[in-house]
Amino acid sequence: MTKQNIPAVLGMGNALVDVISVLESDALLEQFGLPRGSMTLVDADQSKTIYDATYSEKSEVATGGSVANSIRALANLGGNAGYMGKIGRDELGDLFRNDFEKRGVKTHLFHSEKATGRVMGLVSPDSERTMATYLGAAADMLPEEVTEDLFTGYEYVYIEGYLVFNHDLIKACAVAAKKAGVKIAVDLSSFNVVEANLDFLKELIRDYVDIVFANEEEAKSYTGLDPEAALHEIAQGDKIAIVKVGKEGSMIKQGDAVARVGVIPAKAIDTTGAGDAYAAGFFYGLTNGYDLEKCGKIAALVSGKVVEVMGPNLADEQWPEVKAAIEKIVG
Repeated sequence: MTKQNIPAVLGMGNALVDVISVLESDALLEQFGLPRGSMTLVDADQSKTIYDATYSEKSEVATGGSVANSIRALANLGGNAGYMGKIGRDELGDLFRNDFEKRGVKTHLFHSEKATGRVMGLVSPDSERTMATYLGAAADMLPEEVTEDLFTGYEYVYIEGYLVFNHDLIKACAVAAKKAGVKIAVDLSSFNVVEANLDFLKELIRDYVDIVFANEEEAKSYTGLDPEAALHEIAQGDKIAIVKVGKEGSMIKQGDAVARVGVIPAKAIDTTGAGDAYAAGFFYGLTNGYDLEKCGKIAALVSGKVVEVMGPNLADEQWPEVKAAIEKIVG
């Protein structure tokens, strides 16, 4: 199958740039009031203060944002992908666009007068990661910008759960995508996102969504049930439901078909981006026409490789090895 013939996936999320810095101690976390291991939203001024105090020539800068990570990985696998988000007219915005376009991702990036959103990823000496996120331009996407013609040429749209706080934006996306005949996938992103938007999410998923990704905490927040029972509830109405259960792997259901997939052995260094990588692998399998079990195995493979590196992205030279391992799975 040539890339042009593979169904395309459009990601919609917070377009962010990750700035990863290793700390000598946790003293700076205390100074900035950032709980160890947490993700804290900060304003532009605080983000700049943290940046100035922690950035060095050893810091790593890479594109970020949950669904952006998935789309980047999908493109690296050879999938057909696009990305929609909002950036600033600045250096980090240019970096985001250029990184995606060089990977063959079709970009639909709107501009804001605010700075491009950034995540200061602060790594403690014991590898624990604390994140200070300034959403900036990413949070400025408007419902009227998401029009039906954006979905031309796509078969799926994958919506980041962190955007769900903006109900009008998500509803506009769902309505436009359905009019364009595009299937809608959503990642529940975080149990607190689910709890804060439960009624809206239930209505959205019931009326519009075709594919739901959740981990066990998110599935519990959404249904009140244990992972197995949650899987069956989320899959009602012929949806594809994916519930990830950590070291136990994942469960996938559509209709009467249920697949249970284990994890691959991995030396976990940093679990950041594991769920994003899982989604990339799953969409790669789905758009190449593989069954649910093979989609799950590819997802587990890509996810397992990402936890072995710092940050949510594999180095470019690692992808050929991942693709070779996928060939073994699909035979």
